[in-house]
Amino acid sequence: MSSTAPLNKQLFNDIRASILAGNVCPGTRLPPTRELARELGIARNTVLYAYDRLTDEGYTQTLGGSGTYVCDTAPDPALLDRMIDSSHAAGTTAARDDSRLSARASELLSNAGASDLQVGAFVPGIPDVSQFPRGVWQRLITKVWKTAGQGQLGYGSRHGHPPLKRALSEYLTLARGVNCSPEQIVVTQGTHQAIDLCARLLADPGDLVWLEDPCYWGARSVFRAAGLEMEGIPVDEQGIRLPLSPEVSPKLIFVTPSHQYPSGVVMSLPRRRLLTEVACAHKAWIIEDDYDSEFRYQGPPLPCLQGLDPHCNTIYIGSFSKVLYPGLRLAFLIVPLELVDAFAVAQSEVYRGGQLTVQAALAGFIADGHYTAHVRRMRKIYAARKAHLTQELQRQLGDQVDIIGTDTGLHLTVLLPHADDRSVSQAALANGIVARPLSSYFASASRSQNGLVLGYGGVADEEIAGAVRKLTCAIESVTRS
Repeated sequence: MSSTAPLNKQLFNDIRASILAGNVCPGTRLPPTRELARELGIARNTVLYAYDRLTDEGYTQTLGGSGTYVCDTAPDPALLDRMIDSSHAAGTTAARDDSRLSARASELLSNAGASDLQVGAFVPGIPDVSQFPRGVWQRLITKVWKTAGQGQLGYGSRHGHPPLKRALSEYLTLARGVNCSPEQIVVTQGTHQAIDLCARLLADPGDLVWLEDPCYWGARSVFRAAGLEMEGIPVDEQGIRLPLSPEVSPKLIFVTPSHQYPSGVVMSLPRRRLLTEVACAHKAWIIEDDYDSEFRYQGPPLPCLQGLDPHCNTIYIGSFSKVLYPGLRLAFLIVPLELVDAFAVAQSEVYRGGQLTVQAALAGFIADGHYTAHVRRMRKIYAARKAHLTQELQRQLGDQVDIIGTDTGLHLTVLLPHADDRSVSQAALANGIVARPLSSYFASASRSQNGLVLGYGGVADEEIAGAVRKLTCAIESVTRS
């Protein structure tokens, strides 16, 4: 026995492995515990533990006072042969890929967009978690735990924690122009889960979803996993440019109107109104992902699309990942009243509820004004970082790049007309810099642009100049080659 595991577990594992390998035949009597302990130079209690566990798991049995014997754990040979013969007849034992992944999984993995590196310069969408008011949050969590009973330690209601929904409804009505009651809010564990619920409940495999092109990779991954067909709809300076006479009507239209991801375009009011009318004409649902619109640096945050939709065909998705911290894993849907029960039941059936203590603390965080104060404070910090990053890019790269999408959010986009962005991204990553290639967000190669999506939320001011210097070296090395 040679392992870092306790001796009793090592002994159990060794005897079990010998039984499963057939080295110890069924009916064999194991050595008495005292004898084996003396031979191995270990305590008898160690052997007793191993023998007891072997018996509990069905590998051995104790017969009166005669000792411990190995059980016959092999499957019935005749039954096994018949099952194997049956599988041969059905053609189920043909040569297979050793990974044993489904075709759906293979497609999902081949188009994966998540990065292993989720901190540092210039990971998009990551806030500065060091600025999060941990003391306030800790006090709220402690207060909740002091009074938490069975209700808050269980799965909770199907809709989410009622005080959180009330606080959210009040905040969103004032800050985002949302038109909703608390009953319309369904709390989820992240934006991806919210999108997945929409895909499962509002469309069938093979149905069409319109996506902005370029588009957030995560939305594409979720819709792909749901078996939906996707069509990229081009984005211009006013937002999504809807087709005049599509051949197939969509079931879903996924948009980021307040801050298009990744280009940063803000959808114009005429285009928003057109979108709501087109969706109504096609009997399609609009999914509005309002992921970081709290951080708008030119004027007040624009009202959301959901509040402008006269037909109530817009489903609003909000998240706390950008304002608070990504590991919170809390987001929410605002759905029309006729869909509330369906979404609540489906969320409970597929994912279950939970995290009620966190939801309760968040309700207090919002109701007591801490959320609004944190947004206001972070907006100033991020505005300064955006300005600093823009200044450094212009100083070090000059006219080699065009910078767009700087009015809102936690990222900006740098256009690279004379360099392959995927090569630049790889060269930058070799120096510890995450710069997502803009071309990877496009569904259509004919519309693709070279560029880099740079997040500045989680980059300290003193790190920006050095990070841009490394990025500049990566761009220049690719341009030269």
